[in-house]
Formats: sequence, structure tokens, C-alpha cells
Amino acid sequence: MRNKVIYWIATAWLSLGMVSTGIVQIIQMKEEADMFAHLGYPAYLMIIIGVWKLLGVIAVLVPKFPLVKEWAYAGFFFTMSGAVFSHFAAGDGAKEYFGPALLLVLTIVSWYFRPADRKLQG
Repeated sequence: MRNKVIYWIATAWLSLGMVSTGIVQIIQMKEEADMFAHLGYPAYLMIIIGVWKLLGVIAVLVPKFPLVKEWAYAGFFFTMSGAVFSHFAAGDGAKEYFGPALLLVLTIVSWYFRPADRKLQG
């Protein structure tokens, strides 16, 4: 029971974070566009990442399809670790690291505590 509660809390917060940042990227909010430019990334990458974040949340939340869930978690992990590294490389401070680092931790916690029926068998 404890693991299930941890899983759903982490997954709910992860989903909220990915949906909100995904929407901000899809609509190319000015602050997000400025951050992407600051990090040296093209603006069109925001739409690609934003769409994949929304699709990843759907994959993580819907029942079944454990292989798709693994891919979604991997995508979240690579995206958020890449964001942390990008901010580090750009010389940004802790304020810019916090969001991606938090989502990275939530990704790991959600993945680790996922119920057996959401895992690949084998």
C-alpha cells in the first residue's frame, strides 16, 4: 500500500509538471522561448518536446502498454537530465536547475515505485 501511495503521488506531480511545461512549450510562451534561445536551442524544438511530454503523460497514466511506459519514462529521464546539463553548461544558477531536477527525481521515483501491472514482465 505504501509503495502504491508513493507511486501515485510522484506520478501525479510528474504528470502535472510535464503537462504544464509541455503546454508552455507548445504555445511557445515568451519566457520559455527566451530560455530555449539562451540555452542555444531552436524554437521549433519546444513544440517537439512539448508534444512528446503530453504523449508521455498519457502513456504513463493509461493502464497496460508497459513497453510504451518504459519509453515514456526514458524520454522524461533524457529530457530532464538534458535540461539540467544544458542549464549547467550555460552557467545558470540553482533557480533554473530546480524545475528540471525536480521532474527528474519525480520520474525516477514514479518509475521505481510503479505497480507490477505497469512493469515489463520477463
